[in-house]
Amino acid sequence: MVLRQLQSLLGRVYDVPSHYDVYDFLVTDRLAVAALKQRDDQGADQGATEEELLLAETADGAGVSLYLDERLLKRLETADPFGALTEKNLADYCTALEGVSHFVYSTWRLGSDAPVSLLELETQAEVDKFVATIFLVADQTDGSYPAQVHARLFDRVSYKAGLAPDEVHRYRTAHRSAAGYCRKLERRFVNRGQVRIEAMVRELRKFYRLGSAAKLHYATA
Repeated sequence: MVLRQLQSLLGRVYDVPSHYDVYDFLVTDRLAVAALKQRDDQGADQGATEEELLLAETADGAGVSLYLDERLLKRLETADPFGALTEKNLADYCTALEGVSHFVYSTWRLGSDAPVSLLELETQAEVDKFVATIFLVADQTDGSYPAQVHARLFDRVSYKAGLAPDEVHRYRTAHRSAAGYCRKLERRFVNRGQVRIEAMVRELRKFYRLGSAAKLHYATA
């Protein structure tokens, strides 16, 4: 249920139709992920990860699967972020949201026969975590802008040990670009704790529809 709520939230923010239900593409068995990757020649399985999007070319176009750790999903059922987003469930919420973001963005782009890069996916996911969180927290409190969210999401970050140098570079670039873009959103659309919602959403939808190179250039300009 939580994943469907996250998918619906992103769909509303970005005005992206939901032609697919994320649960129809969900895999929670790590061994099944390893088998899929071996079948599609995607390299060794990273057993410690709690979230991973798998994309593969098929005879019909593209195959998509989203892996999320079953224990993570059970924790989110117990501590539902849509009931209350707290420090207790924030990390699990962000992991799940990242996976749903990857799923929504990749299926939307692939549905339009548009290319999508890994850096583009990661950058959009970082923005999505910020955007979804500020709207969710505002809805659960007094409706004002939660100014602490940017620092909480972007100032304290670490990367999983064992990543290849190109992966570290991709994650750092995406994180830095998204942090800068989200700070610009604050400067443009937040005044004395109040958000100009309609203007911010128009800007977010414009950003969402940019291609990979244009998105990175726009975020860092």
